Amino acid sequence: MDARLSLFTLLTAAVLVFWAVGAYNRLVGLRSELLRAIAAVDAQFHARQAVLGQWAEGLAGRADAQALAALQAACRQAETACAHARARPARSGTVVSLRLAEEILGQARAALRPSGDPLSAELAEADTALAFARRQFNESAQVYNRAVSQFPTWVIAGLFGFRKAGTL
Repeated sequence: MDARLSLFTLLTAAVLVFWAVGAYNRLVGLRSELLRAIAAVDAQFHARQAVLGQWAEGLAGRADAQALAALQAACRQAETACAHARARPARSGTVVSLRLAEEILGQARAALRPSGDPLSAELAEADTALAFARRQFNESAQVYNRAVSQFPTWVIAGLFGFRKAGTL
């Protein structure tokens, strides 16, 4: 009887250890997927920023100077937020900061929408590519967040510092 109890305890402990290792590896894999997804967002973001820079240069003599300065400040803020999000994509605060910076940038762009600008089509294309990368990141973040909050995986997530990621 005592040997059976020891064997049962040993098997239970082994199953728990293997489950914990599997849960940890799954969380690490999902966090790695977040890193790949934020890299795509970062690449598209920088491509769009380059077009925005050209657009702003083209507007230098034709647009309201104050609105143009607001656009340039919003671009710098968004670049800083993107760098922070790239460094820590699994941190909700950094991703939320990027989302807010993008909203501010959108407002600054809306104040400067000239009609018939030659870079409008290129800017729209860059926006579309960034939106696609953003959707893929959000999907990865949702899968990661579900895994982090799933019982009993949330125990392992808490022990090893896995926290919910924000979405763009």
